[in-house]
Amino acid sequence: MFYRIMKTTLGLIMRVFYQPWIRGTENVPEEGPAILASNHLAVIDSFFLPMLLSRRLVFLGKQDYFTGKGLRGKLVAGFMRGVGTIPVDRSGGKASEAALNTGLKVLREDGLFGIYPEGTRSPDGRLYRGKTGVARLALESGAPVIPVAMIGTNIAQPIGKKIPKMHRIGIVIGEPMDFSRYKGMETDRFVLRSVTDEIMYALMTLSGQEYVDMYAATMKARIASGASKAAAAGSSGTPGPPPSA
Repeated sequence: MFYRIMKTTLGLIMRVFYQPWIRGTENVPEEGPAILASNHLAVIDSFFLPMLLSRRLVFLGKQDYFTGKGLRGKLVAGFMRGVGTIPVDRSGGKASEAALNTGLKVLREDGLFGIYPEGTRSPDGRLYRGKTGVARLALESGAPVIPVAMIGTNIAQPIGKKIPKMHRIGIVIGEPMDFSRYKGMETDRFVLRSVTDEIMYALMTLSGQEYVDMYAATMKARIASGASKAAAAGSSGTPGPPPSA
């Protein structure tokens, strides 16, 4: 009930202020399981895609969204639950396995499961190397993978900006990808990497993003390290290294 109310009210607000456009909705099956694999540019990706689909879409959300304090924290947690987001610990290891099991449960119940193969938001608008969890989900569940490209959400909500500005947002949904030829090979890391790379290529084609053969988390760590070194150099009065030619 709350989901339907949120979808109706929030969906109307989004349409009025952001005038989103969407192409390829015919590629989402009317029933049965499917994995929607999307690029990830902003937090609001998880809002717009579920709101603009007729079927309910379940995403995983980091635990922090559900543990905030005060009125704002409670509102965020309530909103996340309202749009069908499932809290998950993303610290790796057993937590990653638990996230995959949650996805499998949704798919076995004939649901739509949304996943960001990059694992985190792009730090600069480019498309980064995918993690193989999406491939494991596809091979273990047998569900098709539907590539989804979010367009312009990083402009509406750059990293660090909590309240998105008004900017038209688009969504392109590609044709379903069938990986049944790899059935029974979900433990083969070479197969998992091949499937993941095929999905990322489809996302690159749909989104028009530049592809970077590096994990987004690695790039974020490099950016943070560079910023820390620059701050330390500035506070000590020591000049940083000269720019490369």
